[in-house]
Amino acid sequence: MASSKPNRIAIWAITPNGQKLADKLSQDLAAANVYISQNIAGKPLENLTFQSLSEIIKDKFHRYTGHIFIMSTGIVVRVIAPLIRNKTEDPAVVVVDDRGKHAVSLLSGHLGGANKLTLKAAEIIGANPVITTATDVNNVPAIDVLAGERNLFIENPPAIKTVNMALLKNEKIFLHDPYELLRNSLPNYESWSYKGSPADMKIDYEKIPGIFIDDINVSLPAEVLILRPKSLAAGIGCNRNTGTKEMKALLADVFEMYNLSWACLKCIASIDVKADESGLIALAENLSIPLLLFNRQELNQAENIKNPSSVVEKYVGVKSVCEAAAILAAKGGTLIVPKKITKNVTLAIARINYSS
Repeated sequence: MASSKPNRIAIWAITPNGQKLADKLSQDLAAANVYISQNIAGKPLENLTFQSLSEIIKDKFHRYTGHIFIMSTGIVVRVIAPLIRNKTEDPAVVVVDDRGKHAVSLLSGHLGGANKLTLKAAEIIGANPVITTATDVNNVPAIDVLAGERNLFIENPPAIKTVNMALLKNEKIFLHDPYELLRNSLPNYESWSYKGSPADMKIDYEKIPGIFIDDINVSLPAEVLILRPKSLAAGIGCNRNTGTKEMKALLADVFEMYNLSWACLKCIASIDVKADESGLIALAENLSIPLLLFNRQELNQAENIKNPSSVVEKYVGVKSVCEAAAILAAKGGTLIVPKKITKNVTLAIARINYSS
């Protein structure tokens, strides 16, 4: 899974030799911050310093996407143990010994990227990379890695281990993947389509796990791993100075009405004259997604508009704002929710056509 934090690495050293390794690593790792213990004599002024590792790491641990600790594994385990949350939030943790002989992937090997960081660190200093995740050592794909590579949000992380175990055993996995995002990456799967209830799927979930890739909300057994693609674009039109609250309320109502997952909303879009619309800008910031703006010519070229408006065309110069913006933001995708209207807001949803 992609992290919302900038891709920054912290390198920690508590010995003179560790400091040398830290400096070498930082030369090849972009945006890396080096933290050196104040107890090291002759430390360079350009490095950040700390007095107590256990105290500073409380503040810094989740501020970085990855950490390289040049010290014993025991020290690192004791320091980070109280700070560990879960595999979807924890940063990558790599431990390097004081002589630079081994680089160990300790935490968040897949989702956090510790395995990749371990390989990179080992290459820089000439160390032996130590990776213990079962899928890696057996050279089989890991579902959490595949999901991350395809920007799929993992909705229920506990199901990862069930799917990865099936991959290790080369067992069949039932796959609902209408966008064909993983079909070419799984060695042993059988396709199925969701028809309305788990009973319709005819899958023995006690023995065989499943993967569900879609933007619709359904009730599924715990063994089914739910992966969410960024497949939806919301087009929004609004009166001047409309508040974020009304926009988000309509968006929430539509997502609930059509059983759509919030995790699949890739962006919101509108006409470029709304570039300074504070409510629209705040909505994008609140949802942590981009706001895309299209000019009149682009909007008028959008195809398959369902509800053109002569009033909008008269005053704004386009036959559609919300539907056209949604379709364009979805790269010519399918309009799955035609224009919905409140007092001050219009909204439409389009789905990206991955096959095109």
